[in-house]
Amino acid sequence: MLSITLPDGSKRQFDDPVTVAEVAASIGAGLAKAALAGRIDGQLVDTSYRIERDASLAIVTAKDEDALELVRHDAAHIMAQAVQELYPGTQVTIGPAIEDGFYYDFARSEPFTPEDLERIEARMGEIVQRDLPITREVLSREQARETFSAIGETYKVEIIEDIIKPGEELSIYRQGDWFDVCRGPHLPSTGKLPKAFKLMKLAGAYWRGDHRNAMLQRIYGTAWLRKEDLDAHLHRLEEAEKRDHRRLGRSLQLFHMQDEAPGMVFWHPRGWTLWQQVEQYMRHKFVEYGYQEVRTPTVMDRTLWEKSGHWENYRDNMFTTASENRDYAVKPMNCPGHVQIFNSGLHSYRDLPLRLAEFGSCHRNEPSGALHGLMRVRAFTQDDAHIFCREDQVEAEVADFIVMLQAVYADFGFEDVLVKLSTRPAKRVGSDETWDRAEQALDAALRANGLAFDLQPGEGAFYGPKIEFTLKDSLGRLWQCGTIQLDFNLPERLDAEFVDEDNTRKRPVMLHRAIVGSMERFLGILIEHYAGAFPTWLAPVQLAVLNISEGQAEYASVLASQLKAKGFRIELDLRNEKIGYKIREHSLQKLPFMVVVGDKEVASHTLAVRGRGGVDLGSMSLDGLVSLLEASVSGRT
Repeated sequence: MLSITLPDGSKRQFDDPVTVAEVAASIGAGLAKAALAGRIDGQLVDTSYRIERDASLAIVTAKDEDALELVRHDAAHIMAQAVQELYPGTQVTIGPAIEDGFYYDFARSEPFTPEDLERIEARMGEIVQRDLPITREVLSREQARETFSAIGETYKVEIIEDIIKPGEELSIYRQGDWFDVCRGPHLPSTGKLPKAFKLMKLAGAYWRGDHRNAMLQRIYGTAWLRKEDLDAHLHRLEEAEKRDHRRLGRSLQLFHMQDEAPGMVFWHPRGWTLWQQVEQYMRHKFVEYGYQEVRTPTVMDRTLWEKSGHWENYRDNMFTTASENRDYAVKPMNCPGHVQIFNSGLHSYRDLPLRLAEFGSCHRNEPSGALHGLMRVRAFTQDDAHIFCREDQVEAEVADFIVMLQAVYADFGFEDVLVKLSTRPAKRVGSDETWDRAEQALDAALRANGLAFDLQPGEGAFYGPKIEFTLKDSLGRLWQCGTIQLDFNLPERLDAEFVDEDNTRKRPVMLHRAIVGSMERFLGILIEHYAGAFPTWLAPVQLAVLNISEGQAEYASVLASQLKAKGFRIELDLRNEKIGYKIREHSLQKLPFMVVVGDKEVASHTLAVRGRGGVDLGSMSLDGLVSLLEASVSGRT
């Protein structure tokens, strides 16, 4: 007798082995129709999976959190089938589900076109309409090699030979005449795929991610459980396109990038003003929370990077140079330099914690294909800091950092912050006892601050556990920015010591921490979060003063000078243009405020004030405008 335990605790008895689909049917016809997969003892399986022992079973339907990945995985297979039906001779390679969708890489002599995507998407709809059963088969390594060799799928043969060991088996999934190597699971049939998918774009991709291999063609798509979800996603993408920081960077005259300096930024006056608002704000926070700002060299001798371990483990990502028979590296991170400052004098336990902060200029040799505006660059500046402390100070230091980080993110307009605690990986340095204490300290600090967090087992750095902080922007997108990492390794490698209370020399614990992370990337996030319409305290230009005609030029100039003297960032526009044209032009620059000066304002010594979006704020005195600006700046609105 076979006993199946359901999520509500009830049990169902069967005389013989039974499939997930049969269990669903025994519960009810509605559930049998809705079943997409099963979860047996926590493991996701096909509805055709045969249960041969007592087990716990949950039937996965469209309401289940696992359903979306199933749908995206099947959409990838259906897209691959559509491509091979339409374009015989095309080879399929790898096609996973990814965040928000799926992709497949294809080997084809002719390039795909946007018109091809329309044809492929239409054929996918036909395959869904056919409602082809999706079935699983198990083949030996040799059978699989022969099967895919016979149909000319050389890339699949390479995967089988590299990944599957002799004597092992693998599964393939069939839908009609089409099949592919896959671990699964999959939906019961192609007809179960909701008609809420869309092919999005074409891209190039090297086979197995290696630039020495053949270039393949990648087709990206998105798939959702409901048409409304697809429409909402496409709307978000449309909004994201409008907010693209690269486009806004040009139109708002913030920055540009060019081929002569790949992955590096040319900041324009307005963009550098925005940068300075963020940097000076963070500098005040450093002082408030007891950090001392330092500056370390950008280029340092190879021997230091060898001692730190970067030369061995990070060499391919480092820019190097040589002079007078010495090898140097352009620093990819600030940590070793901060240890040198710590080591420059003998520290007592009374000096700890020592908090060193730096707006450190770093360079990393990122692959050109990975570069993306401000979000992925080769030259960047970090709001980096390292805290040297005793082990019994770790929990308090982490707790203080969390308070600082929450205050910073709130001021920049990010109220929704996700937190993850990453624990020891399989490959690591240090004893289990040390890792226990480190993980417990980070866990306790999070709980002391009342923060809910997800656990990421095995995702910590090799030298210690870490906490990651992820921002959710105005479009609901996630950006991992802040981090605090506990490091027992680097102080050991670089001989950092302090004199403890018992007059013995000990290693300090080193906390690596950042809040905004890369300044370039954070500014890119801010540009997109606010769509370039920055709050007054951040706006490169806070207010434009516009005259209607030459007769008000002097009054407007005096007004602009008075406002500048009070510390506001003002732009004076005395051009001989129609006032409507000037208003439209400054509106496109998304300025928080504009002041329009005509004969009436000159005569009455008042100002006609407009807010962003053309909002008429009425007539007010200079003092009234100053109060308005001060309130907007101080309130960070």
